[in-house]
Amino acid sequence: AITPSGRRSIVKLAQRMTRNFYAGVCATVHKWEVLQIGNAGEGARLMTRKNVDDPGEPHGVVLSATMSVWMPVSRQRLFNFLRNEQLRSEWDILSHGGPVQEMVHIAKGHDPGNCVSLLRANAAPVNANQSSMLILQETWTDASGSLIVYAAVDIPVMQVVINGGDSACVALLPSGFAIVPDGFPDSGGPSNCNGALVKEGGGGGGSLLTLGFQILVNDLPTAKLTMESVETVNDLIYKQIQRIKAALHCNQ
Repeated sequence: AITPSGRRSIVKLAQRMTRNFYAGVCATVHKWEVLQIGNAGEGARLMTRKNVDDPGEPHGVVLSATMSVWMPVSRQRLFNFLRNEQLRSEWDILSHGGPVQEMVHIAKGHDPGNCVSLLRANAAPVNANQSSMLILQETWTDASGSLIVYAAVDIPVMQVVINGGDSACVALLPSGFAIVPDGFPDSGGPSNCNGALVKEGGGGGGSLLTLGFQILVNDLPTAKLTMESVETVNDLIYKQIQRIKAALHCNQ
């Protein structure tokens, strides 16, 4: 069982992770350089920045990609799908295509969707580094929208946090989702490729999904960004959106 001090340390780390996600998506805190690439017309926005002295993030060149898409499913259904660890392998590359287990669950309110979780992918790792990684995740939802933020963390470092140790120097580079309802009533939203809004319980209408993805492309802050790295991240975010659409049967 996790001690109260361990729970506090995990929640504190999750709060910092979520703040870092906000900064990475809105780009108002860090000095960013907006990248222009040929196929950016798909809707992805790519930016790069360099971290030299922040101990809370990996040092080096960080590439961020954000993309917003309309989904013909309700905010609640989309939120429940993305936060379900049993379905995570359908969209998350960090799970390596295998089942994911929730090791720690810390509730943050009466709604079961408001919590901090520590996840572990049970799939066979491709290399030794992947076997020493966990996924820290925070989820939050209310009537205005939903948020899912996650980041890979090293097992040895996370063990210190679980034991109640200081989480200030845990390096995180979070990614995640923001979901808001599209404002259309049950029968008034735009249609999907089949000409009808996807119906389900828990409220009608569609939703606007924004995905924010951050990745360390080079651990040297002075390194030059390669076009190959830019194209890889652009491809990753596009494929992740397509996986989500396919899993929810709303592909175009």
